[in-house]
Amino acid sequence: MAHLHDIVFDSAHPASAARFWAATLDEYSVAPYDEAELLRLRSLGFTGPEDDPTVLVEPVSGRGPRLWFQLVPEEKRVKNRVHLDIRTADLETETVRLTGLGASVIARHDDHTVFTDPEGNEFCLFPITS
Repeated sequence: MAHLHDIVFDSAHPASAARFWAATLDEYSVAPYDEAELLRLRSLGFTGPEDDPTVLVEPVSGRGPRLWFQLVPEEKRVKNRVHLDIRTADLETETVRLTGLGASVIARHDDHTVFTDPEGNEFCLFPITS
């Protein structure tokens, strides 16, 4: 039996995409960089976390899938074949918060709102229902 470990996003700028999703999801944060990792990046020709070609966002609890953001040279051209669904207690308040972080609303439906993140990746926001 397989278990979900990571969700990987192709990205034009992994650091900013990772910050967006860490701010979007409750109990997630960008993985910290220790001195060894900073030295590794420098040895590969990167100046630091801002130009890291792979950035990890992980659940604070250690439970749940991690999100990896990896640098790719091509632009996003078509609709995602897979997207994330997230839930909230207050759709309107969360919509304001997400658009303040850089998301865009692309469709509103009776039971959910469809967004794109700052790099154009679609995701849906649903209300928490009992």
